[in-house]
This record gives sequence, structure tokens and C-alpha cells, in this order.
Amino acid sequence: MTLPDSIRAIRWQDPSLWLLDQRKLPFEVAYLECRTASEVAAAIRDMVVRGAPAIGITAAYGVVLAVREHRAHFPVTWRQTVETDLALLADARPTAINLAWALARMRRVMDQAEADPETVLLDEARRIHDEDIAANRTMGRLGAALLEPGGAVLTHCNTGSLATGGFGTALGVIRQAWSESRLRAVYADETRPWLQGARLTAWELLQDGIPVDLVVEGAAAALMQTGRIQWVIVGSDRIAANGDVANKIGTCTLAVLARQYGVRFMVVAPASTVDLATASGSGIP
Repeated sequence: MTLPDSIRAIRWQDPSLWLLDQRKLPFEVAYLECRTASEVAAAIRDMVVRGAPAIGITAAYGVVLAVREHRAHFPVTWRQTVETDLALLADARPTAINLAWALARMRRVMDQAEADPETVLLDEARRIHDEDIAANRTMGRLGAALLEPGGAVLTHCNTGSLATGGFGTALGVIRQAWSESRLRAVYADETRPWLQGARLTAWELLQDGIPVDLVVEGAAAALMQTGRIQWVIVGSDRIAANGDVANKIGTCTLAVLARQYGVRFMVVAPASTVDLATASGSGIP
């Protein structure tokens, strides 16, 4: 079975990292080249790339660029000077715990590397990227299995290949379910104020041949009240130790409405999104 999954928003083409500029979608498909860690941090901060898993992967490649640059300019003291760029990356989007998770993983490899740190760091960044895609496909299969055939879903923000290494979290479940003919309809809300649903999710689904109905967020209650959707499926930027979920503004409203109207609600996120060091949602920055 061929799954609909044609989009890759993050590409490493040595010596640069190329990011699909999501600010320009859906009207223009353009990739932004990043050659330095500071350019990667700016791309994260300016929402060239967004989505917690994608931010973590992007930051991992940013570490490779940082070490390369500092070894070239400071061959003796690069381990000290590179800290400036690592801090830039860490501060680019603190809400997405995947960012801190990826940087910590890359730091462990960097601290252990001796003869050729760039090669081992690039291998690790690629591994993080590949593992994310594999995890998304697994979550897609598990999540789709929960959906009874013939139902419809509503999704919020963008949680697909644009927000991850590929395939997607919540949108990965939708992709898998569509390929298994479990869904009769997919609804995406606009997701104001950045319109990730209108600009990104609708575009992404159409690229892969999945029909989607775009609705204003105010229509969610009517969709639930009239039984037109059976599931709300969303992703997450961070999940606290007690299970509190931080996600795009508007997610809480959908959860409350789903509870009111008896619509099932699914949060799809990889282990890297779980922050066991934060007790509850009130501690999420």
C-alpha cells in the first residue's frame, strides 16, 4: 500500500540546510538556504519552519553547522565558542520541548566526539530525522486503527510533513486512515491568527490527493452538534508529566466542545514531546 506522503520540509544538502519557507505557502513553494546556526535559529524564530518535531530536527542540523563554523574559525577553542550558537538555537522557540530534547541529544554526541565531530554529528542529526519519520508512521498506524470506518475528523493547526520530519503526527493518522478508506471526510479549521490550517494543512492534504473541507473555527461546534465529525485529532508542542497538553491556541476550545458533544479527541505526539521535568501545563513557558 502506497501512503500519501510526498512533502519534505527539511532537506540537508551539504554544505547547507534547506527549509521549505512556510511563510510563503500556499502561493509559493520556495526553500530557504541556511549555512550557519544563526540562520537556522532565525528561521525557527521567524516561522520559516514550525511544528515541534520539525523544530527539533532543524535545530539538530543547526548544531552541525555551528560546530563546522566554529572549528573553522577557532580550531583550538571551538568547544567553548560554539556555546553561543547553541544558546541561540535553544532560545529560538522554547515552548517546543523537542528543541531542547534534540539539542541535548546532539550535545551528548558532541561531547563524546573527538577526531571528526562534524561527521558523527551529521549522522546523529540524520538519525533524529529518520527516527521521527518512523515514529510518525507507527503513530499513524496505531491512531488510524482507533477510527471506525465511515467517520469524519476535524484537525487543528498543521501537524503533517510540514511540521515534522515527514508524514506527520495528527495528520499522519489522517493520512493512514484515508489510505485505509476509513474516512469519509476531513475537515481542517483555519487556525487563526497564523492560519496554519488554511495555508498549510489544506495545501498539504491536497498535494497528496486527500480531499479536505476548510472551515472557520467558529463552525466546529456546529460540526460536532450535528454529528458530522466523530473525532478531533491534534498534535502537541509539549506534554507535561501529568498529561497536560500545550498546543496551538484554539485547541482547548475544541477539547471543551468535544467533551460537550461527545466527540472523541485524540492528541498525537512522539515521545520527544513529553516533558517529564515539567509537572503540569502551568509550568510550560
